[in-house]
Amino acid sequence: MIALIVAFDQVTKILAVHFLQYKPAVTFIPKVVQFNYAENTGMAFSLFSGARWLFIVLTVIVCAVAMWYLFSNRSNSLWEYWSIGVIIAGGLGNLIDRALHSYVIDFIEPIFMNFAIFNIADSAVTLGATSLVICLLVDVFTKKDNREKKTKEPEEKQDA
Repeated sequence: MIALIVAFDQVTKILAVHFLQYKPAVTFIPKVVQFNYAENTGMAFSLFSGARWLFIVLTVIVCAVAMWYLFSNRSNSLWEYWSIGVIIAGGLGNLIDRALHSYVIDFIEPIFMNFAIFNIADSAVTLGATSLVICLLVDVFTKKDNREKKTKEPEEKQDA
């Protein structure tokens, strides 16, 4: 899964360079999204532009720790495993850009609101992180419900 997401990200970036660089934006869904080539030397919304090596080092560390976590079988569920894998894939997709070009190639631009131009790797990190947060919240509340049921069971037996 990680390799497929990274490959999809890199292929779409190659297509963006070929078809969008030095050209006007291309409407994809009218009044919703267009494809517009951009080079981002920072992170989301071009924050911390020019900190290439900091981003490379941080991405390598985060991806390495996440991969260690996955491959050491510490993951509690397939959902958690999938979420972390998607985050890793997105991180690797943008890491490749930073290492090769000194910037990340972005090309997906929402036009129905004022938002940053992004790419498939950014989407993977966002979706993976959102999924992981939901997974962890479900896990916390499920464990809480199970603990409450266990503490109520002995009381019910005493009443009988």
